[in-house]
Amino acid sequence: MNYAIKTDIRDPQAKTFAFAAQKTMYGGKHIAEGDTVFLFASENEGGHGLVARGVVTSAEAFPRKPGLERQTPCVSVAIERTALAKRALGRKELKHFSDWNDGRPETELNFKFYRQATNKIVGVSNEAAAFLGEFF
Repeated sequence: MNYAIKTDIRDPQAKTFAFAAQKTMYGGKHIAEGDTVFLFASENEGGHGLVARGVVTSAEAFPRKPGLERQTPCVSVAIERTALAKRALGRKELKHFSDWNDGRPETELNFKFYRQATNKIVGVSNEAAAFLGEFF
């Protein structure tokens, strides 16, 4: 499966990444060891969008808090970097793709990451993964 994560990435050049208790949406809670993941440095945290591609080396569901009815599922993941992005792709490049029903991979990414600006792990379609693959 293919996933993308938008979060605070302090060192985009790192060989490995570990992210604890990340929110998930759009199927992101199913991320598992061996999955491909595209890493976006969150603009909310001073980043500039797509920075790397990697493979999940571990994924563990974060336990839900007892007594809360509605909770966003969270997952802790470790990722080994396999490639660095060679071109820019972030909010600036995706903001014009806002016709939510056009079926474009750019629109899928804009919708999943920037319609709600929170950091998160999301599942991405094969088309979106192929599109993202062009940036490496």
